[in-house]
Amino acid sequence: MVIFEDKQESELLTEIAVAYYEYEQTQEEIAQRFGLSRIKVGRLLKKARAEGIVEISVKYHPIFSSRIEQQFVNHFGIKRALIALDHQDEEEQRRQVAALVSNYLSSTLKNGMTVAVGQGRNVAAIASHVGVFPEKQCKFICGIGGTQRVGEIIDADHISRSLARKFSATSETLYAPAYVENSELKRAFIQNRVIKDTLERAAKADIALVGIGDMNENCYMVQLGWFTPQEVTYATLNQGVIGDIAGYGFFDINGNPIDTTMNDRVIGLSIEELRNIPCVIAIASENTKATAILGALRSGVIDIIATSASNARTILSLQQNKI
Repeated sequence: MVIFEDKQESELLTEIAVAYYEYEQTQEEIAQRFGLSRIKVGRLLKKARAEGIVEISVKYHPIFSSRIEQQFVNHFGIKRALIALDHQDEEEQRRQVAALVSNYLSSTLKNGMTVAVGQGRNVAAIASHVGVFPEKQCKFICGIGGTQRVGEIIDADHISRSLARKFSATSETLYAPAYVENSELKRAFIQNRVIKDTLERAAKADIALVGIGDMNENCYMVQLGWFTPQEVTYATLNQGVIGDIAGYGFFDINGNPIDTTMNDRVIGLSIEELRNIPCVIAIASENTKATAILGALRSGVIDIIATSASNARTILSLQQNKI
């Protein structure tokens, strides 16, 4: 433990990462060398990845991705399918999917473009992806109001600002909460000229980044306190809701929009406004979301889907079996 206390943590993380990834020493060998437990070494290696000291990029065979992508294009009429290899760790899976979207943005963004930014863990992971990106004279603008979750940075404004820093671009805040208690309060907010103008600019974006949610009594919107477990259960059992786009655009397995008691409480771009944006990129890395992704693809709102290989295979199987 003496070595750990004497060294700066970043220096120690770097030395351990070099020993493991470059010199191919085992975790046991590293533990003995630095006077640490093997469990501690494993945690430090994970932290080195999280802090960007180590960047892992999985390169899969082009034939693998192109075949799956072509099936998605054929079945759903989308522009692209960004498919990441499967990973058992949920956070690492999220990073792998986010890396594909981040690199896609790097090659696609042009000067003068506007990107409407959603909220959530999958969208936030794009902004967190480590790399060197070219400067773009473009704007990132919040497509949904602000929200907060203790311990996680999922707020659209934070994500928008982070993406703007990554590309040396600009960002615009939507000065409103993401969630309000009723539709009357929402209407009052969007009558405000500042809020209305920002939403109108977001609706004219060239690209939108949104997440896809699955619906259950412990889903992310319930954890945030936006909706109650009872409201979600009623929507799924009685109305056939299987997922949402951007946290509030509810749909069934066929992609049809569903009018629920949860509608009109979120201040952000509507499904129809998203539909009019030329390139909507939807991100869903969790392996529980295949059915929700299928419904979202059938909605016709999505132009590019970014997900895992296991989700992709499940979605194609469901589609081929006409579920």
